[in-house]
Amino acid sequence: MTRITFISANGTDVQEVEAAPGDTLLDIAQAAGQPLEGTCEGQMACSTCHVIIDPADFPKLPRASEEEEDMLDLAAATTRTSRLACQIVLSEAMESLTVRIPPESRNMQGL
Repeated sequence: MTRITFISANGTDVQEVEAAPGDTLLDIAQAAGQPLEGTCEGQMACSTCHVIIDPADFPKLPRASEEEEDMLDLAAATTRTSRLACQIVLSEAMESLTVRIPPESRNMQGL
C-alpha cells in the first residue's frame, strides 16, 4: 500500500489515504473527495487533473510523456513538479506520495 498525502490549495487542509499499486492518482483523489475534475476521465485530453508533486517525491515517478507535457502546457499555475494525476500509476515500490492541489483547481462535477 502507498500512503498518499493530499494538501489543499491553501495549504491548511491535509488528508491522508491509503492506495493500492496499480491505482491512478486521479481515481484515488476523486474517491477521497479532492477537487480534481478529470473532465476527460483519464484519457489525457485535458489538464483538469493537474497536481503538484512534492519535490522530494517527484523523482519517484516515471518521467512524463511528451503528450502529458503538452497537456500541462494548458494548465494554470504549473510548476517544475507538476503532473497530470491521471498519468500517475502507483507502483509497489512507492511507499508514500505527497500531492498539492493547485490553487486554480475547480471541480465542476461537484457543483
